[in-house]
Amino acid sequence: MPRLGSKIDKSEEFFGEINMSRRTFPDLLATSPCLLGEGAVIERLRRNPELELDPYLVNAAFIYQAAPRAALEAICRQYLEIGRDFALPLLISTPTWRASRERIAAAGYDGVDVNGDNVRFLDALRHSYGGYATQVSICGLMSCRGNAYSPGEALAVEAAQRYHAWQAGQLAAAGVDVLLAATLPAMSEATGLALALAATGTPYLLSFVVRPQGTLLDGTPLKEAIAAIDAAVTPRPLAYLINCTHASFARAALTHAGNASPLARQRVVGLLANTAALSPEELDDSTHLIEEDPASFGATVAALHHDLGLKLLGGCCGTDDRHIRALAARLATAG
Repeated sequence: MPRLGSKIDKSEEFFGEINMSRRTFPDLLATSPCLLGEGAVIERLRRNPELELDPYLVNAAFIYQAAPRAALEAICRQYLEIGRDFALPLLISTPTWRASRERIAAAGYDGVDVNGDNVRFLDALRHSYGGYATQVSICGLMSCRGNAYSPGEALAVEAAQRYHAWQAGQLAAAGVDVLLAATLPAMSEATGLALALAATGTPYLLSFVVRPQGTLLDGTPLKEAIAAIDAAVTPRPLAYLINCTHASFARAALTHAGNASPLARQRVVGLLANTAALSPEELDDSTHLIEEDPASFGATVAALHHDLGLKLLGGCCGTDDRHIRALAARLATAG
C-alpha cells in the first residue's frame, strides 16, 4: 500500500475549500419525508481484485492515490446520482470508519489530515451535482476501536471518550454536516463516543448493531441504551440508527415487547440494512457474499418507513447501487 514516500495527489479538484451554502442536516431530517442513505462502500472495494484495503486505515487513504481514488469516487457517484435521479435527500459518509489517530500513525500517515482531506474529497463530489448538492449531507463516519461484532472488545466509557475525541474533533473542524458513530456493539463504548461527539458541538448520530431480541450485541436492551445515553450526554444524539443488520432483524428489535419501547421507536429514525439475514457471528465467519434480490431489499427496507416511521434508509453489507436504486424508487413514492 502507498505510504508518505509515494506521491500524494492533493489537487484542488479533490481538496478545495468546503462550500457552506447548504441546508443543515437537522433541517433535512426534520422536514423531509424520507432520506436516502448510501449503500456498501468498503465491502465493494474489498471485492475489487485490483485494490487492497489498508490493514490499518481500510479505505481512508484511497484518496491519495489515483486508481484507488477513482474506484472510491465511482461508488460515491453512483449513490449521488441515485439520490439526484429520485430527488431524495442523501446522507453520504466519509471513508473514515477506521481513521483514528492511532491507526493513522500506524499506517504511516502521521501528520496528514486524513479525516479533513476525506471530507473535502466528498464535498468536491457533492458540489459537482449543482443544485442537488443542497440536498446532500456529509456525515463524518467513526466506529468503535475494536471488532464491531465483538462487544467484549469495547472500551470503557472514559477510555472511549479519550480515544475517540481526537477524530471527532478532526471531522467536526473539517465541516461535516453531522457526525455518525456506526456499527456499535456495546453500551460502554457507545456512551464514550457520544460524550466525545457531543463535545464538538456538531450534531451527531449513534448507530447500533442489534439482535432480533431487541438488544445490542452486548445484551443491553435497546430501550435502556437509548434512555441511558440520552440522560448521560449533553447535548444528546440528534437521533439513533441501526446498521449492519437485516431489515427483518431491525423490525423484530424495534417491536420487541420487552426490550424496545415507544421511546426507542421515536428516537431510532433509520436503518442501513444488510442483505443477509445472518447474525453478526455468522457474517464474521462468512467466506462469501450473500446477496438479496434488489427488488426484495427495496421493498422490505422501504416498508419500515410505512410501518415504523423510519425515514433515513440505506444499505450496508451486501448492497450496491442496484439495491439502493430499488430502495430509492420505493421511497420516492412513499410520501
